[in-house]
Amino acid sequence: MISHLLPQKNNPHILLINPWIHDFAAYDFWAKPMGLLILGAVLREHGCIISYIDCLDRFHPEDSQKNLYARNGRGPYLKTIIPKPRGLEDIPRNYSRYGIKPEWLKKDLTAVPKPDLILVTSLMTYWYPGVQESISIIKQILPDVPVVLGGIYAALCYEHAVKNSGADHVFSGSGVKEILNIVSAYTGFLPDCKFDPDNMNTWPLPALDLQNKTAYVPIMTSKGCPFNCSYCASNYLDPGWMVRSPENIVKEIFFWHEKYGVKDYIFYDDALLINPEKRIVPVMEQIIDSGINLRFHTPNAVHIREINKKIAVLMFKSGFKTIRLGLETTVFEKRNSLDRKVTETEFKMAAEYLLDAGFEKKQAGAYLLAGLPGQTYEAVEESVKIVKQNNITPVPAYYTPIPHTSMWKKAVECSRYNIEADPVFTNNAIFPCWNNGFSWETITKLKNLIQSE
Repeated sequence: MISHLLPQKNNPHILLINPWIHDFAAYDFWAKPMGLLILGAVLREHGCIISYIDCLDRFHPEDSQKNLYARNGRGPYLKTIIPKPRGLEDIPRNYSRYGIKPEWLKKDLTAVPKPDLILVTSLMTYWYPGVQESISIIKQILPDVPVVLGGIYAALCYEHAVKNSGADHVFSGSGVKEILNIVSAYTGFLPDCKFDPDNMNTWPLPALDLQNKTAYVPIMTSKGCPFNCSYCASNYLDPGWMVRSPENIVKEIFFWHEKYGVKDYIFYDDALLINPEKRIVPVMEQIIDSGINLRFHTPNAVHIREINKKIAVLMFKSGFKTIRLGLETTVFEKRNSLDRKVTETEFKMAAEYLLDAGFEKKQAGAYLLAGLPGQTYEAVEESVKIVKQNNITPVPAYYTPIPHTSMWKKAVECSRYNIEADPVFTNNAIFPCWNNGFSWETITKLKNLIQSE
């Protein structure tokens, strides 16, 4: 925890910043910095003045292309080709900064009233070069304002972030529980807590209203996950599993629809369908009863074994448009090394239920992990074929080695890069752990197989 404490100050101004992405590819598939926006809402509710700069803003006032290509709220980021990180010069793809232009960020930082504290978030570990560049520019324009970095990269690669991010302080714990103490340490402002950090039903709605445009709304019906898959760090980032009441969830959905006209809602859950009768079923039933035409999407994947005839019908009637199934592989007899979420029969039955309910093949996709340590092209190819045989769309999920997962040690051993030394080498676009017959021609072959009918 931060050690120094300043004299009491009333109503400090806190600036929230969502940094750039540096990568070989990036697209706004309903991506919002929910953790940062929840913290902004908490601070605002407790009397802080909040400003927000989104370096990934697709609707920035300076961007003349901001309204093009939108689909269900999604769309491409503005991108600028930049030099590749050291060690990735041989990758046969362009490397880019995704998001607003640097001069726009400088202008925004100059225009905003001088803050007392700046909070920067971080997402993928291998996107940290974008965090570095963002903080570097922040320090150029506001050199005497303290910068605190949080988020996924900060939590998973804490020591690397401390040494390389440029932030004055790196925070790796629960932001919701500690944010008032963090602000107090830098500003002296410490109000009485008005909510229960351990009860999501008491949290304020995320400060999505700070955006230039609210094209879609992410919804979190829970936080954490009751499972412990070997490739996932959810349990490390959010120990335990916290859930919201159906009434609280529906209230939020109706709020955004009535006040901002939002039609697209994105479930960010890792376990949306778990305990469905007490959680998602009442939500869907209330949506159906309301008669409001909304669209729901599940990019984080849902658990296949929870899909029965009733669930599939309710999902269709309530407006689910994008279904992603957490299949990962069809090598069912070996999948215990990954997770224990589904059997072959459960997958086939779930596919049948969804199609019978009215979902089209293009709406129902099954994630298939590719690039796992020790995985062969043939294994992925077989999984693609089996998914297609069940009239579901195969969706490749290229493996990212993640610290603090049980698969990390094997990933370190298998990778052709030193992924322990630099998170940039964990980028799934370079398939860092796929050594069995890997070539860029193989990747092209796989993509063509997936896209073929």
